Amino acid sequence: MKVLNWIWVAMAVLGLIAVRVVEREIFYDPFQAFFHLANKHASFPDFEWFPLILNYFFRFSLNLIFSAAAVYLIFKNKKWTLQAVVLMVIVFAITFPIYLYCIHTKFEIGYLFSFYMRRFVIQPLILLLIIPLFYYRAHIQKLNL
Repeated sequence: MKVLNWIWVAMAVLGLIAVRVVEREIFYDPFQAFFHLANKHASFPDFEWFPLILNYFFRFSLNLIFSAAAVYLIFKNKKWTLQAVVLMVIVFAITFPIYLYCIHTKFEIGYLFSFYMRRFVIQPLILLLIIPLFYYRAHIQKLNL
């Protein structure tokens, strides 16, 4: 049973990878090419706000589903999974408006700052913090028993 569980964890991780691999095909993001150039002097792309925001929410939702599945499958704890989801939503709720402001000001706040705000919006970076945090929590709980 344990091997099967790790296969499911791998499937959740592959889901996260798949979101990244097919991003050009399924998401509207004119800033992908802009940041891919890695040139702060590249011309600011034309875009439409509504499809842009809708696609960022869609991408976040997909990442959230796969991330929550991975957390649940690793720790088998619904409470921790809910806490992970809440934490990811909070991080998104903080970084997304900041990133939208960066877009609104055409990245005048700073190219690198905008680049990293975008990273927090489009990628599940917080998962890289949550999993070690929960492993530590599980370890501490074992010591206290």
